[in-house]
Amino acid sequence: MNAKVFITLIALVILGQARAGAQITRERLQTGSDEQLLREWIRVLSGDEFGGRKPMTPYEDKTVDYLAKQLRELGMEPGFNGDWFQPFDIISVTAKPAAGGFTVSGKRKASLRYPDDVITWTTRATGKIDLKKAEYVFCGFGINAPEYGWNDYEGIDVRGKIVIAMVNDPGFYDSGLFRGRNMTYYGRWTYKFEEALRQGAAGCLVLHNTAAAGYGWHVCVNGHLSDNLGIYNSDTRNANDLTVRGWLCEGGAEKLFQAAGMDMDRAVAAAKKPGFRSFPLNVKGDVKMNVTYNIQKTRNVCGILRGSGGDGEAVVFCAHWDHLGIGKPDERGDTIYNGAADNASGMAGALLVAKKFTQMPRPERDLVFFFPSSEESGLFGSAYYCGHPAVPMDKTVACLNFESIGPAELTRDVVILGGGESVLDRYYVAAAAAQGRYIYFDDDNSDGWFYRSDHYNFVKNGVPAVVLENGREPVGKPNKYPMQVWYHKPADEYHEDWDLSGTLSNLNLIFSVGLSLSNGSNK
Repeated sequence: MNAKVFITLIALVILGQARAGAQITRERLQTGSDEQLLREWIRVLSGDEFGGRKPMTPYEDKTVDYLAKQLRELGMEPGFNGDWFQPFDIISVTAKPAAGGFTVSGKRKASLRYPDDVITWTTRATGKIDLKKAEYVFCGFGINAPEYGWNDYEGIDVRGKIVIAMVNDPGFYDSGLFRGRNMTYYGRWTYKFEEALRQGAAGCLVLHNTAAAGYGWHVCVNGHLSDNLGIYNSDTRNANDLTVRGWLCEGGAEKLFQAAGMDMDRAVAAAKKPGFRSFPLNVKGDVKMNVTYNIQKTRNVCGILRGSGGDGEAVVFCAHWDHLGIGKPDERGDTIYNGAADNASGMAGALLVAKKFTQMPRPERDLVFFFPSSEESGLFGSAYYCGHPAVPMDKTVACLNFESIGPAELTRDVVILGGGESVLDRYYVAAAAAQGRYIYFDDDNSDGWFYRSDHYNFVKNGVPAVVLENGREPVGKPNKYPMQVWYHKPADEYHEDWDLSGTLSNLNLIFSVGLSLSNGSNK
């Protein structure tokens, strides 16, 4: 046996031992403390051998298989008709303008350069996009919000046209409108696409502004030059989706308005005020893109602990399993985006709460422990689940989401985002009070954070949910690993010196809320 073969065999033996040791057994669940188990789960799920847990890679199989085994060890039953997994199709699309951009004609001609002026894509499964003489319509914020008395689509026909819609909502510019700086979902760019589709538009370009978006134009470009993802419907091949999605920078929008012979600054200023009426830009142009796409399967994971009530109602505990995989090296040369905080800590927290429930008398309602795929790509796993749930949405009384919950030092307060929207507030207030802490309801959602994790797909389907965040008032030393150090970087790695005192306290709080919901009414 040569040295190379011998070393390879030794490596395989060591890897096999590591894999065997990584499994937390039923015996370990009985003997390990809460903190020990939490650390072990985080350590394993964020290890290099999980490769950053990117969906549709070999590391997906390793991750979802591990979660299913842990749920089985905890005594759960499979959540999807006897199966731990819920597969669904994802389409990955790269769409490039055939001529390096788009030309429009009105009173003048203008060329929108790709990607300097405009970045576009599609979610349709097609080799080409070819819109002939597409018309452009300026629709302000592109919002239809009856509860705020605001409808940018009133009196305008956008069917078959391309909508230009400003990012954010009117409250960003006028604190007396909507919820002021506390962004509503109407301000999210994803909403702009959804509403344009409902209105019959062929496409939608979101008008970027750095302050209103919360990030620069480079973020739009880097996020959509390639591999744009979406849920794939094999029956329609996504032919019912918008033909064109995209971002338009302010310089590109200025070109459009100049071609129309109109003043963009005046139009944008008017769109920020009540009473604005959308209008056609009276410019047209072909939209041609060469498209390459790939369709692959990914999987959600789910286990259920059946309650004693038998009425079919359930509480969902949710923690996405995916992260960013292997990518661009950081300053240390590290290429693995381990995702220890985001979201190995969330998965570990959900498993720990599951363990607590299995060690007590069964509550009345079912408990669903749900681990969605593709949160980082656009909340696709939870979106698919909400359309094909293990428990019907009208029987789901709440979604308790575990998102980047560690590391966290113990604090006197617990921050809740999304308070005032549901009956969940009183449950969190009571649970915090029982710990000698208090709830701080954060009403600053100017960055749209409330809409950027899986719980929001449940909210869109009428299921109550809030976001729990780490507190602002440390009892001892502040956390030495704040979010800005690790967020979406290879530096998001587990460290043995992580302070998990606040994480454990927050998990006990979530467990208490879940226990109350599982045994009582949420009405």
